[in-house]
Amino acid sequence: MKFNAILASKSMTKYKLSKLSGVPQTTVLDICSGKTKLENCASGTLFKLAKALGVSMEFLLEQRPGFEAFKSHVCHMVKEMGDLSFIIHILESNLIREYHVKHWHPETLYLLAMVDYLSRENELPLCTNYNDLRGMRLNDVVYPSGVHVRCMASDSEHPKRESLEASIPEFLRHNIVEAEVRDVC
Repeated sequence: MKFNAILASKSMTKYKLSKLSGVPQTTVLDICSGKTKLENCASGTLFKLAKALGVSMEFLLEQRPGFEAFKSHVCHMVKEMGDLSFIIHILESNLIREYHVKHWHPETLYLLAMVDYLSRENELPLCTNYNDLRGMRLNDVVYPSGVHVRCMASDSEHPKRESLEASIPEFLRHNIVEAEVRDVC
């Protein structure tokens, strides 16, 4: 679905979308005219637009985002919503199960790890709806792109070892290396 059609289906003007989302009107106009492609927008911009339109980023893009973009989107959601609201939103939306059914395993496990991590941080009990997924692991360890860059720049595997040691246990349980989920801009 084209962006203008999404706006029309929501009975929303470009001006109203700009005001609700906090995205500059010129950016919204550039997207609507085709001058700027949604795929080229920053994840923070996509998140704001999707939230204002009441749709997911995936729906907005009409495709599965790259895993790095997905992780950034999730971290922005946590920052914007706060820990408890994020947990409630993810559990009520059943996105973890939805991604699992689509066989989007990295996304499934990242969201589950985030919910488990935030639950631990806030001293909340784990939701038992996903116990069947808690034992799943990705076949290969997934490192942040920055770790790969540091390995290439240093011609060493040392950055991978360091990132493994610093990884949050709830993520590492699923072979996802994640050390910082709150430092997003």
